[in-house]
Amino acid sequence: MATTTKKTTEVKDLTFLERVTALQNELKAPKSRYNSFGKYAYRSCEDIVEAVKPLCEKYGLMLHISDSIELVGQRFYIKAQAKLYDASAPQSGEWIGSIGWAREDETKKGMDGSQITGTASSYARKYALNGLLLIDDTKDADTDEYAKQTGRKEDYMATISKFKNIADLEIWWQSNLDDLKAQPNYKELFAAASQKGKELNANT
Repeated sequence: MATTTKKTTEVKDLTFLERVTALQNELKAPKSRYNSFGKYAYRSCEDIVEAVKPLCEKYGLMLHISDSIELVGQRFYIKAQAKLYDASAPQSGEWIGSIGWAREDETKKGMDGSQITGTASSYARKYALNGLLLIDDTKDADTDEYAKQTGRKEDYMATISKFKNIADLEIWWQSNLDDLKAQPNYKELFAAASQKGKELNANT
């Protein structure tokens, strides 16, 4: 009676992108933190990094995160970059990355300037990691937080109407995209932002 032998693929036999895909599929970064004010679970940048470290070692990859301060219009933004490099063959120069943005608040109660920048950096890095590692950070539709968001349409509409240049509008939109997509009025918000963008383009 013939027997079949199941062939297993060794990590060393995988290409760089195959190892990145395997890491993305295997990564588990649960929302283990709880916001008692908003009453919702969430994950932090640090949670994601700790979860991905052993997988980077397993698949011969190196994670690198950096950020810089960018002046857009009259506001400062933190631009974070998250990259995965091929650590098993560094001479190849292969890498894949993602960018995340977060705007510094002009003032934030109880925080000095360095704390405001640090908070924006953490958010920007988290969004960069979300994009790189395919983490969906949107709120679930059956949570209390989602229900509270139904009344935020007017706030978002007011914010969109106040932008004076398209660069600020685009960065704000991308920085808040997860939350915007969770809104039940997302299509209306998208239409309003698109119309505002056309108006700003016409005025430049």
